[in-house]
Amino acid sequence: MTQSTSIPDGRSLISKEGTFELGFFSPGSSSTNRYVGLWYKKIPVQRVVWVANRDNPIKDNSSKLIISQDGNLVLVNQNESLIWWSTNITTTKASTSSLVVQLLDNGNLVLRDEKNNNNSTGESSFLWQSFDYPCDTLLAGMKIGIDKRTGLNRYLTAWKNWDDPSSGDFIDILELTSNPEAIFWKGSTKYYRTGPLIGAESRGVINQTLSVRQRILWDRKHVDVYMDLNQNHLTYGIPWIGVKDVYGVEIGVAEEE
Repeated sequence: MTQSTSIPDGRSLISKEGTFELGFFSPGSSSTNRYVGLWYKKIPVQRVVWVANRDNPIKDNSSKLIISQDGNLVLVNQNESLIWWSTNITTTKASTSSLVVQLLDNGNLVLRDEKNNNNSTGESSFLWQSFDYPCDTLLAGMKIGIDKRTGLNRYLTAWKNWDDPSSGDFIDILELTSNPEAIFWKGSTKYYRTGPLIGAESRGVINQTLSVRQRILWDRKHVDVYMDLNQNHLTYGIPWIGVKDVYGVEIGVAEEE
């Protein structure tokens, strides 16, 4: 997607290998609100893994995604007079005409400068990426935790309910104590903890059957403390219902047809 194009409601952006799709959707069976989200393209049931305007729904289907003149990816109404959502970055570029938006096959939506980065898809070339702003799902390659260089704190927040992707009560956050650990919260109540980081890495099994492990890592330069997953094409999501479901955290492999 370039500055001369847009993605209106009813159209979508698909990653190169067809793994993920970005588009407009209405959640559940009863909601008519419209959201911009990401989901797996090759599985039969729509599994939304990221929502741009989760706390600011659109009431009709007249909106579109564009790259604005100030270099942001924005969700606007038809005549571009109302902004529903924005990447909200500041760029010092004199011209933003070389900016592009790409959906990568790991599910990362990125804004980058095509002219200056030689078509690089490395993280250092991104002006903005959705992986830095997770919703309720941790994808393989995504990190939860603190980037000490920027102060950015990445954490998961559950949907309010199946028909409403707005921020719910449950939060999965990496807490930086003397020994960092991931903790599930409901409001001010702790429901689950992974165990502290001791040394450079801490591992916790979250599904014995799949042998899936989450890891808490402290990189060698002590600039990143984060949690990730160790298998490809894996999703790790926080459900919104009940205490028992928090302990049985949703996790599954996205299988291709």
